[in-house]
Amino acid sequence: MSQPPQPEITSILGTDCGSTSTKAILIEKVNGEYRLIIRGESPTTVERPYDDVTIGVRNAIREVEELGGRTLLNDTGVITPRQPDGSGVDLYLATSSAGGGLQMMVAGVIKMMSADSAERAALGAGAMIMDTIAIDDGRSHYEKVMRLRALRPDLILLSGGVDGGTTKHVAGLADLLAVAEPRPRLETMERMPLIYAGNVEMRPYVEDNLGVKMDLLIVDNIRPTLEQENLGPAREEIHRVSMEHVRTQAPGYSKLITWTPVQVMPTPAAVGRCMQTVAERQQMQVVGVDCGGASTDIYSVLGQDPPVFHRTVSANLGMSFSIAEVMQRASPANILRWLPFHLDEQDLRNRIMNKMLRPTTHAMMLLEATMEHAVAREALRIAFGHHKMLVTGLRGVQIQREMGDVFEQTGSQASILRMTEIGMYVGSGGVLSHAPRRVQAAWMLLDGFQPEGLCQLAVDSVFMMPQLGLLSTLHGAAAMEVFDKDCLIKLGTAISPVGKARDGDPCMHLTLYVDGRVLVTEALQAGTVKRFALPPGATAEALLEPARGFDLGEGKGVKLETTVHGGVVGVIADCRGRPLELPADARKRSTKLMEWLTALDAYPVDAVQALLNERRPR
Repeated sequence: MSQPPQPEITSILGTDCGSTSTKAILIEKVNGEYRLIIRGESPTTVERPYDDVTIGVRNAIREVEELGGRTLLNDTGVITPRQPDGSGVDLYLATSSAGGGLQMMVAGVIKMMSADSAERAALGAGAMIMDTIAIDDGRSHYEKVMRLRALRPDLILLSGGVDGGTTKHVAGLADLLAVAEPRPRLETMERMPLIYAGNVEMRPYVEDNLGVKMDLLIVDNIRPTLEQENLGPAREEIHRVSMEHVRTQAPGYSKLITWTPVQVMPTPAAVGRCMQTVAERQQMQVVGVDCGGASTDIYSVLGQDPPVFHRTVSANLGMSFSIAEVMQRASPANILRWLPFHLDEQDLRNRIMNKMLRPTTHAMMLLEATMEHAVAREALRIAFGHHKMLVTGLRGVQIQREMGDVFEQTGSQASILRMTEIGMYVGSGGVLSHAPRRVQAAWMLLDGFQPEGLCQLAVDSVFMMPQLGLLSTLHGAAAMEVFDKDCLIKLGTAISPVGKARDGDPCMHLTLYVDGRVLVTEALQAGTVKRFALPPGATAEALLEPARGFDLGEGKGVKLETTVHGGVVGVIADCRGRPLELPADARKRSTKLMEWLTALDAYPVDAVQALLNERRPR
């Protein structure tokens, strides 16, 4: 018998529980297309005194109710399906990174091989890696045991050895875990979940020694041969454990799960799906960032045949709960260098600590906004540097398989991320999505990523990528329509010649043509940045002639004819050189920053000038 037709989904509610705020979006089918209708936001309530994530979810949805004049909630949760009186929605879905996300430890035989592959599996599943234990990590047996006991992760991934290869070192890691008997972070979990993804011949040994002490789960080997990497089964198991063993134990998640017919997806995994969608639809290599309250996640989709997805987490580099860690890692001096006005170091420390103590507050004054944007630049810079170091090809594939030879490896493999090949940089997260002016988000992306050659810049309009990432797995048409029309904001094209020269020396001659007529033609000097209007959806033919010593990807001094795309910011010619260096002298640096922000119209110039005059060092 044929199945009865399923009712059409015309109304979708999605929520994302972040470490700082909970966001709700309402999507509906209007005039034959799916569009974002209303958005609501509320502080996340996973910690004391609330200890219930659904309180924040209800508050965010209530804001949607008030703005839309509709009833979406009842005493038991979200009303589904939609009722004849118009209340409720056809589908409710949720993503979450509240409560710190999944915190893991990874153990592998060789740090630069099996442990490296295990890290990629964990990061790709949305986990935060607390530490990596390896035979060759330089620590004593005692130090490793004490580290395992002290950190208390949510989950441990054990890998090592190719199938049919050495067993001694895998046995050593298993014995180490048996001695340490690590305890899980959540007291409600009786035993530590342990995923074994190593040499298949060691499964009985691992089962005999660890099966009685831990909640053991066995999947296919991450590195079955030196030349092959198999991350899928481990990633799927990490995701499943995250949902079943960890998030169900967090305050309120057991209630939230009953509200939705699909699994609650970790926010990083959902954003990653969206970044992959961007690369697929734009047919280019993409780098993206989610600058959150507790961490900064970097995503990259590299290559085209087929594209390879990478994700790294810079834990504790966030804009609210972890903002003080950014200051410590970057140093106050590196944050202050982005401010055109004087700010005392102690004043900076006080303001950053206040933000950490009151993470849900928003910058209301120009000084606070520019300070937070300066912190975001440093978080991006550090996180992207970390990402480039970890995005490498398989290590060890050119080395003989004997274990003694493997231990002879030194150094690290070069990053496979080529800056001049990146076609688009995408920004997401509160500090980028909610920047008062879109050009501020573009400037932060330029300073944080320092793109080279030509690239497009884009931003998540109101930070809805997590919900759309999950929706894409359930209703691709709805997710793509909202993504194209309401989510991805094209900022424009950045042109960044690579090279260095003295300020004022020739850098590049730029000519833009629209419909055969010259829109602009200008000789640009080193040390300058210039913005040209080109509206969203428009394109222009560009003739770019770099000066000797500058490279746009075709070689030093080689001209380039190409098409540039417009956006809400337009076309930005960034002739400040790569790598970007700011003047060491404070007065010269202030003058240069004022010059750039004036050229970009990034902040109200008069207001910044007033701050500069008011806060001049005495």
